[in-house]
Order: sequence, then C-alpha cells, then structure tokens
Amino acid sequence: MEQQKKKADNKMRDIRIEKMVLNIGVGKSGDELTKAAKVLQDLTDQKPVFSRAKYTIRSFNVKRNETMAVHATIRGSKAMELLKRGLKVKDFELRSRCFTENGNFGFGVDEHIDLGIKFDPTTGIYGMDFYVILSRPGLRVKSRKHARANIGKRHRVSKEDAMKWFKERLSGTVLQSNYNS
Repeated sequence: MEQQKKKADNKMRDIRIEKMVLNIGVGKSGDELTKAAKVLQDLTDQKPVFSRAKYTIRSFNVKRNETMAVHATIRGSKAMELLKRGLKVKDFELRSRCFTENGNFGFGVDEHIDLGIKFDPTTGIYGMDFYVILSRPGLRVKSRKHARANIGKRHRVSKEDAMKWFKERLSGTVLQSNYNS
C-alpha cells in the first residue's frame, strides 16, 4: 500500500501534454488552402506550416510536392486550452480506437466554428484534426545528442495510461469500439 502511494507521488511519473498538432487537410492548393491557414492562425495565434504531398496519385488529382494541407504545433497551456475546446465539441467522449499503443490520441472536428470562432462567409467552414502527444518528464533522454539513452518500458506512456489520464485530468469518457483495436 505504502509503495503504491510512493509511486503516485513521484513527479517523474506524471503524464503531461508534450505537444498538440492541429491539421486541416484541404486536398488541393490555392485560395482554399490560404483560407484554411487563416483559420488556423486565428485559432492558435501562431503562423501555420504548409504540408506537401509525398506522392503523385492520379486518381485523386494529387501531384507530388503540391501543398495540400496546413498544420500547427501547440505546446504548453495553450495546448490544454485548445484541447478542452475541441473536446467540448465532442462532449468529452472519445472511442478507445482514438488512442494509440504508445499513449497518443487524436480526433476530428467537422466545423471550426464549433470551437468558438465566428463564421466568416468569405472563409467558409473547415474541419480539422487534433492529435495529442503525451509524455512523461525525462523523454528528452532519448533524443538529446550527449549521453543518449533508451526510455524504459515502464516509463513510456501506454494506451491504458493515456485513457486513465484522459478520464482523470479532462473528466472524459472512453467509449468502447465495436471492433478490436
């Protein structure tokens, strides 16, 4: 009993949001993509990055290196605030298949105006994807240049840890998927 209390009090075991990525996939370049970038900039207060297509897919009229999506990476308290706004649209409910085996989760919102941005007829309505990366303190050990080391299996964030964090920190509910995943 006392040992489990010690484990819970260890601040190195706390799970936090490392970063959150907001993505709007328009599917084509041009004026529509710049409008999506404006929506993302209004939402995050930072300049978004344009993503390019890796391959040419003729059936979808996608050319290699054509800009077709826009995304922004948010960290810190701003990420938590935007996550709460996004989950409010979903009624703080996510399916278990939204969580990955390495403790990340993602979901989509159909209309950006649900997040509290006023509708502008010249811009239109865009859906977006939220993807949240969770980590524990000490993750830098695996990516730093000097004295690099592996992260132990117990210190990594698992799917169950992410679901538990989602339920406790955000008061969310995890719905079971219809099929195994």
